[in-house]
Amino acid sequence: MLPAHRAELLERVPDGARVLDVGGWAAPLHRADAVIDLMPYATRGLYGTPDPAPERFTAATWVVRDVCAHEPWPFADDAFDFVVCAHTLEDLRDPIRVCEEMSRVAKAGYLEVPSRLEEQAWGVEGPWTGWSHHRWLVDADREAQALTFTFKSHVVHAPGRYLPEGFAATLTPEQRIEWLWWEGSVRASEKVHLGADTLEPYLRDFVAAHAPPPTGWRAQARRRLRR
Repeated sequence: MLPAHRAELLERVPDGARVLDVGGWAAPLHRADAVIDLMPYATRGLYGTPDPAPERFTAATWVVRDVCAHEPWPFADDAFDFVVCAHTLEDLRDPIRVCEEMSRVAKAGYLEVPSRLEEQAWGVEGPWTGWSHHRWLVDADREAQALTFTFKSHVVHAPGRYLPEGFAATLTPEQRIEWLWWEGSVRASEKVHLGADTLEPYLRDFVAAHAPPPTGWRAQARRRLRR
């Protein structure tokens, strides 16, 4: 979670408010009163403990659950004042279902996912595009409190559909993420591509809009071609 947004969250949420962390296993938010995750409490903190405050959740308030399952989460409607879900939705098979349950059990929340600038960049993790375990490309509309998910097709690894190697290293922490604060409910939908006629422009147009200008021999070759 972006440190500045973590600090803002602590300012927004009163001490007496009930907070739920969805999918926080690897780096749980210590301010959370409860956590729901597929992984157990005893194995939490894979990415360390960036939060210096003591944990408010306990083993008793850590719920082990497949958050995508169709059964409702074991919380009443509006049981929480605030919910946090950071760097989890892009991993899940059904992020739309998870957004529906977050909207049901909480009155407001904060969501954070990798930006397309990072997820469509070559070499972030290895010799491929983006992160190997992520299932979705995510577009956020903060004004509408909405997330749109596009299946991360293998086409994203083809030339012209990704930003060049080294691009991700130029991104600021803010550019690496998409986020939104929401109240009442968060809208979530899938952008369905039935074929290459819509998927290809979706990928290529984004790359064309954000790719750095060519340099060196590539730039010279393009200038010659234009002449």
